Amino acid sequence: MKKNVFLSALLLFVITAAGLSVYAKGDNKPAPQAKPNSSQSDQVIRVYGPGGPLGPIKEAAENFSAETGIKVEVTAGPEGNWIGQAKQDADIIFGGSEYMLQDFIFNHPEMIDTKSRTELYSRAAGILVRKGNPKKIKSLEDLTKNGVKILDVNGAGQLGLWEDMAGRQGLIEGISHNISLSVKSSAEGIERWKSNSNLDAWITYESWHYRLQDVTDLIELPEEEKLYRGTPIALSNITDQKKEAQQFIDYLKTEEGHQIFQKWGWK
Repeated sequence: MKKNVFLSALLLFVITAAGLSVYAKGDNKPAPQAKPNSSQSDQVIRVYGPGGPLGPIKEAAENFSAETGIKVEVTAGPEGNWIGQAKQDADIIFGGSEYMLQDFIFNHPEMIDTKSRTELYSRAAGILVRKGNPKKIKSLEDLTKNGVKILDVNGAGQLGLWEDMAGRQGLIEGISHNISLSVKSSAEGIERWKSNSNLDAWITYESWHYRLQDVTDLIELPEEEKLYRGTPIALSNITDQKKEAQQFIDYLKTEEGHQIFQKWGWK
């Protein structure tokens, strides 16, 4: 009799323990998480390109985000600084000139949706000089004078820029003789301009003056001497936000977008 009672109690204990174990396991499971609803406020359009057009594109991005609730994150500078990340998440790529974006396509043919390529606005080249223009530079011809030291950015949308301008007036030899320093990127050019006060002039886009007003004066050339280059932009092939990314590009092409670019020195 005692044996039967003992066995019954043991069986009841085992059953109760098993039930508690199952309950505990079920209770310890993390509660199912509701997936966040996709909304415009959760979206981020990631835009990459060189430093030249950063000013207007960033300002336009801020205005677009305020109007639509779609965040636009703009990363700009030398390509080597952002290309690794852009290959992972770029929605849009822009260039500092048409040839510059084409070079990007040559180097990264898998990244650009070439059918979406769009020209924004053109910008003119001019001459940046030191504040107060101590060398009294007023024209391209003045850059051929003895003692004038010129900075040349041989890349970053400016490849061959000074040569095309000087060639019209037969000034290639004189300007070439006065080039004191050549660099490959605008970022390096800015660094050298700020650190080396011996540099007197830089043939570049007028738009750079609006980013460097504290350390430059702008010498605008007569319209017939100006040289213009474009500002292309395109969707990436990896974007999963094609509709929203195209919406931002379309905004850049509106009159409001155009006025922003004009404020930064574009035509």
